[in-house]
Amino acid sequence: MNVNQNQKRIFCAALFGASLLVVGCSKPAVSAQQQMQAMPVEVSTIALSPVPKSDTYVATIKSRRSATLQPQVDGNLTQIYVHSGDHVRRGQVLMEIDPQKQLATVLTQKATVQQNYAVYHYNEVEVDRQRKLFQAGVTSRDAYDQAEQLYENSRAAYESAQASLKTQQAQLQYYHITAPFDGIVGDVPVHVGDYVSASTVLTTVDENTDLEAYIYIPTERSSQLRRGLPVNILDNSGNLLEKTSIDFVSPQVDNNLQGILVKTPVHRTQEMLRNAQMVKAQVIWSTSPAPTVPVLAVAHIGGLTFVYVAEQKGNGYVAHQVPVQLGDTVGNSYAVNSGLKVGDKVILSSIQFLMDGMPVQPLG
Repeated sequence: MNVNQNQKRIFCAALFGASLLVVGCSKPAVSAQQQMQAMPVEVSTIALSPVPKSDTYVATIKSRRSATLQPQVDGNLTQIYVHSGDHVRRGQVLMEIDPQKQLATVLTQKATVQQNYAVYHYNEVEVDRQRKLFQAGVTSRDAYDQAEQLYENSRAAYESAQASLKTQQAQLQYYHITAPFDGIVGDVPVHVGDYVSASTVLTTVDENTDLEAYIYIPTERSSQLRRGLPVNILDNSGNLLEKTSIDFVSPQVDNNLQGILVKTPVHRTQEMLRNAQMVKAQVIWSTSPAPTVPVLAVAHIGGLTFVYVAEQKGNGYVAHQVPVQLGDTVGNSYAVNSGLKVGDKVILSSIQFLMDGMPVQPLG
């Protein structure tokens, strides 16, 4: 009796243990994905934004007032008062050419004026004397007419000598090379002692307060060209310098470049832009709404461009890697040509730690 009871107890204990084992084995296992904690990430919802369609060309900055200085007289340079890059004022003397030869010419002409004046003054007195004698019947009409003719000739010679003196004195000014307006001195290729003539380039003066960008547009775009078309002036790094617009379209095609010249006003200061500087000009042909994605969301691996999108899966979200084709930058975003649609939640933060299918918790 006692033995059977002990066997029953052992059997019940074994049965209970087996039941616990069956219950334990039947409990579903937690998946690795459920065990992985969702990573908090910042997201941005894709929306439509105005996206410009544009082309970028090389442009040249030119001053509307730019002068190439060449002498109007021949001679040797005796003084150069400026250096390249100097700021000068209108009328400021930049260089001097030896004026000694011209000074001698002026002195000679002064002597001629004085000599002609003496003859003119004598004939003036003589014609007055002959007039009185003729009126008194002392001299003939021929004598009076001859005196009057000599007077007129001497007066003409004196006035001609005076005019010539003024011209020679004015020539002296050409030996002083002055700035035609306020501006900046360009290259100075000459030196003190050089012999210069009318064909010698002394320097240039550029006024940097009134600039233009010269842009040559391919002829296939001619039908789209018009005044008022927006243009962004960019530096060589792509940074925006100024927003402007086309105010001149050439009616002709440049034979050498096979392009159409357009001009845009530029108002940047001389510290930013200078005459003959090369920049980039982004011509905006049109603007239309298109999806844009923040620059922070874009990753580049192996020559491919992609973003991570937070996709809803069950009650949570997972990161899904999406390849995209991007267009031009619009502020701090890229225009999206393909790969994303309006409403997609692109991930902005912790992109370097994400993997495709990884649980995430969108923030924002």
